[in-house]
Amino acid sequence: MTVLVILFVLGVLTGVAVAVTLSLFAGRRVIGADGRPGRRRGPGRIVLGLIGLAVVALLLAVEGGWFYANAKFDEIDRVDVDVDGDSVLAGSDGGTNYLLIGTDNREGVDGNRADSILILRTGDGPARLMSIPRDLVVPRPDLGGERARINAAYNSGPVNLIRTVQESVGIPIDRYIEINFVSFADLVDALGGVTINFPTPAIDEGSGLNVQEAGDVELDGEQALAYVRSRKYQEVIDGVPQPTSGSDLDRIVRQQVFLREVLGKAGSSRNPLHLARIGNALVGGLKIDNHMELFDALVFAWNMGQLDPVQTELPVSDAGDGATVVLAPEAEGVIADFAT
Repeated sequence: MTVLVILFVLGVLTGVAVAVTLSLFAGRRVIGADGRPGRRRGPGRIVLGLIGLAVVALLLAVEGGWFYANAKFDEIDRVDVDVDGDSVLAGSDGGTNYLLIGTDNREGVDGNRADSILILRTGDGPARLMSIPRDLVVPRPDLGGERARINAAYNSGPVNLIRTVQESVGIPIDRYIEINFVSFADLVDALGGVTINFPTPAIDEGSGLNVQEAGDVELDGEQALAYVRSRKYQEVIDGVPQPTSGSDLDRIVRQQVFLREVLGKAGSSRNPLHLARIGNALVGGLKIDNHMELFDALVFAWNMGQLDPVQTELPVSDAGDGATVVLAPEAEGVIADFAT
C-alpha cells in the first residue's frame, strides 16, 4: 500500500510539472497591436521552463528508479510468518528489532544451517547488534517447552525460531531477514570487495582463508566466504600459525563483523549503476518476512549505510556439558534493553 501511495504521488507531481513546463514554454497570451492574439515568451519564462524540464527529468528518474526497485524487491523470496492468518511477529513498543539469520547452505550438506542468529535494534537511541549463540539451550515452544538448542528451532522453520526468540528469550521481533552467506559472496564482488580488520595474518586450511597481512584487508567474495565459514581460525604470529579458541562465539563475532561491513557498504552506495549491481546480487541471497514492504526494506538499507551498531553481548554460561550454554543471570538487563 505504501508503494502505491508513493507511486501515485510521484505520478501526480510529474503530471503537474509537465503541465507547468509546457505552459511556460507556450508563453503568456497577449493581444498584439493589430488586434490578433499571440503569445509572449520572455527570458524569464524560458529559464523557468528549463528549470521545469529539469524537475520533470528528475521526477521521471525517481519514478523509474522506484519501479525498478519495486520489481527487484518482488523477486526476493518471502518467508511466511503467519499462523492461522495472523503474523507471529509481535513487534516491539519502542524501536525496531530485526531478526537476522545467516545461513550457509553449502554443496553436499542436507538441511538448513543457521550459522548466525543476530538481532539488530534501531529507532530508540544508538543501534545495537546482538548475537544469540547457536548452542543456547532454551525451552522450545514447538516441543511443548522441552529444552533444546535454539539453532534446532530454525531447522523446524522460521516461524518456530521467531516464536522461540520471542517466548523463550523474551525479545519481540518486528522484521525477519534471512541472509545466505554463499550468495553474499556475489554481493561482495558486486561491491568491489569488503574491508575487514585483521589484528594479525590469519589462515584456515579448512575454509580456505588465507590473509597474509595484518590491518585493514580487502576481501573478495571467495575470501569473504572463507572468513565467515572459518571454524579452525589460526592467527599467524612471527610466521607461526597459532590456533585460537575455535569457539562458536568467535565465529559468530567474525560473521557479525562481516554482515555489518557488507550491509553497511551496500546501504551507503548512491551510484545508480552500482545500486543496480547490488540489487541483482542481493535478490538471490535474501529472504524476508511476507509482511515487509519495499519502504521497510529501503529504511533497513538506509539504516545499514548510516549506522555503526554497538556490539552487544548476550551473557551466557556453560550448561555443564561443555557443548551448550544457557542464559546467565546478567542476561536479563540486556534482554530488557531489546524488549522495551
